[in-house]
Amino acid sequence: QVQLVESGGGLVQPGGSLRLSCTASGFILDYYSIGWFRQAPGKEREGVSCISGSDGSTYYVDSVKGRFTISRDNAKNTVYLQMNSLKPEDTAVYSCAADWRPHCSIQEGNYDYWGQGTQVTVSS
Repeated sequence: QVQLVESGGGLVQPGGSLRLSCTASGFILDYYSIGWFRQAPGKEREGVSCISGSDGSTYYVDSVKGRFTISRDNAKNTVYLQMNSLKPEDTAVYSCAADWRPHCSIQEGNYDYWGQGTQVTVSS
């Protein structure tokens, strides 16, 4: 059974940090490009970051550049999203997704498998 499970969300104060994990079961994650997406209440889902399966190249949306870092641990079949200097506007449900294409993008339609999401709330 193919499955992606996110973890690591929670409540954090502005300026704080969280590390999200996306763990795969039923398939080998390192052959896939992985994307992180988020959806805030009343807003459309947006792509945040992705990491390519071919060469590990990464992409970040402008609003998180310099604050978020995506990485992968193939031995653990897991991709991480380290989020630092969090802002209230980062509050959203964060989901990871897997795309069989070798080079990542944040086009939702490219992604084949999705996790259920984890809530991130940034508030004082």
